[in-house]
Amino acid sequence: MSATVLAGLTWIAAMPAQAQDIYGQDAMEPDSRISSAPLDGRSDSALAPSATRLSDTLISDGTNSTQLTRSAEASRDITLPADMTGPATPEDAATVLADSMYLQDDSTLIASGGVVVWYQGARLVADRLVVDGQSGALTIEGPIHLSRPGSADPDEDAILIADSAQLDRELQDGIIRGARLMLNRELQLAASQATRSQNGRITRLDNVVTSACTVCAEDPVPLWSIRARSVTHDAETRLLHLEHPQLRVAGVPVAAVPFTITAPDPSVERQSGFLRPSFRTTSNLGFGIKLPYFRTLGDSADVTVTPYVSASRTRTLELRYRQAFARGEMEWNGAVTRDDIREDETRGYLFGAGRFDLPRGYTLGFQVQAASDRAYLLDYDVSDADRLWSGLTLERVTRDKLVFARVGNYHSLRDDEDNSTSPTQIGDALWINRFSPRLIGGEGALEWSVHAHRRPSDTDIDGRDVVRGSLGVDWRRSEILPGGVVAAALMGFDADIYHVAQDSNYEDLTARAEPMVGVELRWPLMGQSRNASHIVEPVAQILWSPNGDDDDIPNEDSRLIEFDEGNLFSADRFPGWDARETGLRANLGVSWTRIAPTGWSLGVTAGRVFRADADNQFPASSPLSGRRSDWLLSATYDSGTGLAIANRALFDDSFSTSRNELRIGWLREDLQVSAGHIWIASDEAEDRDTDTSELTAEIGWQIAPGWWGNAETRYDFAADSAQMAALDVTYRNECIAVEMGLSRRFTDSDSFEAETSFDLSVRLGGFGRQDEGFGTVARRSCMR
Repeated sequence: MSATVLAGLTWIAAMPAQAQDIYGQDAMEPDSRISSAPLDGRSDSALAPSATRLSDTLISDGTNSTQLTRSAEASRDITLPADMTGPATPEDAATVLADSMYLQDDSTLIASGGVVVWYQGARLVADRLVVDGQSGALTIEGPIHLSRPGSADPDEDAILIADSAQLDRELQDGIIRGARLMLNRELQLAASQATRSQNGRITRLDNVVTSACTVCAEDPVPLWSIRARSVTHDAETRLLHLEHPQLRVAGVPVAAVPFTITAPDPSVERQSGFLRPSFRTTSNLGFGIKLPYFRTLGDSADVTVTPYVSASRTRTLELRYRQAFARGEMEWNGAVTRDDIREDETRGYLFGAGRFDLPRGYTLGFQVQAASDRAYLLDYDVSDADRLWSGLTLERVTRDKLVFARVGNYHSLRDDEDNSTSPTQIGDALWINRFSPRLIGGEGALEWSVHAHRRPSDTDIDGRDVVRGSLGVDWRRSEILPGGVVAAALMGFDADIYHVAQDSNYEDLTARAEPMVGVELRWPLMGQSRNASHIVEPVAQILWSPNGDDDDIPNEDSRLIEFDEGNLFSADRFPGWDARETGLRANLGVSWTRIAPTGWSLGVTAGRVFRADADNQFPASSPLSGRRSDWLLSATYDSGTGLAIANRALFDDSFSTSRNELRIGWLREDLQVSAGHIWIASDEAEDRDTDTSELTAEIGWQIAPGWWGNAETRYDFAADSAQMAALDVTYRNECIAVEMGLSRRFTDSDSFEAETSFDLSVRLGGFGRQDEGFGTVARRSCMR
């Protein structure tokens, strides 16, 4: 049976909107140096990169960039009526559902058997309910299940479980006996009695036991618990105030404080206070502890101060400041250190980055990177960057136009590089416009670019400074011929002007212009055999441009040349502007792909470049030199179930391999493997005196329920020595997360030594919102 009872006074009042989190989950924690995420948290490709990942900027040089703050979208504001104290209306009614219900003495309502009450967002489940018609007081017999009034999601917010209760008619204030308060289904607080006041906002529990661990009847001792004289929960600020708390592990007291501490409940993403400490031991710094303090500065900014103290070697203060604006964001990280590694020296670093949206779709960015020495970045696990860049960027990307500009300064931390003779001050501007000519059809692109770099040295040759201006036009039109052949006509024109200063080997002013014409034929074919699909596509591309001589231009941006599937059919395989590919040449290749009905696929690509003249535009040791380039052969395999294999090889007519790259990836829920091996023959033109043979591998696997392991290594076969190795292990159950990491850096130089480090951090569940992490969670099972 069900009935509707009109309530007298209503409990709803104006409620301020909750402070929104602008930074996402990581606002509660500083950047952890222990990473249990497999594959560095990558979730896109199973294939491991064979080299350091480059930045995503259009002009990419491999310099490590500072990561910007991860912002979270603001949640919707919920506005409740400000005044509901007037006469009751049907909308203010409470709905009662029960097995039996009757009215006693025309004033007292008694409901029993599966009682459920809904009232203004509150939900009460009980065994028996008595409503006094005169006072409106409620006498409730349990077991009782009461959600927090005003909760947007009663199942995921605060829930009160009790044996019996005396509440007011709005299901808010009163006394609750045998109470258990459940917060976000994570943290439970058990007490003999609880008192609710201030219209249900404050819940005070006396003689409390708090834990996020599962408690079983046959084994009631949780893994950890906190006992306190009283715990007060504020439903508006979502804070817990624990009076004289005592921490127990497996029932044994391990720590206590004689005062009241404040902690966030599980729904809080940002709250001022101390974060979990972390312990770090290294062979260079000894044993140390970090104790970060997080301070919110309103809804859009915060600062984290982290003292790092080592028993014998370091005194460090780390700072992180983050702020979000209406149209941008910025983040600053830095530290100041005095240690025994460099006596009587103050060491430190400062990294900053920001991004701001400007009118008309422009984006302005800045980056600041400075360090006292490279060894500092490695000793304190800040970054492995050996070149730092500071400067400004401006970009705008639309459907048919791109604008990019940057100006900044490089600072090298390498022992073998002199900043006075290296290009440190650099400026770039790039403008590209795509268009479709009306008269001749097809698609074209117009490009303008300006580049300048300066060396601080005033010495001739070593202090060379360069300014370049470039213009480029490309056009392509494709047509489908009889038989399914796709034909394309290609044209292009590039012009450059160079000003070279402080180098007597070159003229002060040099200009060049190079046209290009070409044709391309593709014949895509598709067939089937045994339910499998086969796609074959031979491609022939013939290009011509006048033979050029770039000896009168210093080559500073096109020294490292790649040859792969991505540029097999490119008009110019030089990565920069200083050198250009010229002459009559033919790019020939064929690709074959097999797609099985079960989901796996296999692809093979082969190709080669032929030239009319064996000019010297490529070094003799380059796979692109001579009249015939090396053969390019690549193969990829995808199982469709997470396994992927790719191999690329360059070899000559005698099958002598100059380069080979193998990558393997395997992604499953319980196993994630990413490995790669690269072999490159020595090349004096690219400053490689010896062969390169290096293996990189990273493996993440589910060791056992709740246990996730992550191992990483890099081994140099040419030097017959490991470069680095690391092992991270994480244990997570419903109430605790333990992260441990052991790493070894084997490389050393005159400025830094090899190092072994161990990291440990422990976090109790139930205080502040936490990321889910990788792998399974070990959950206690209660047997009945």
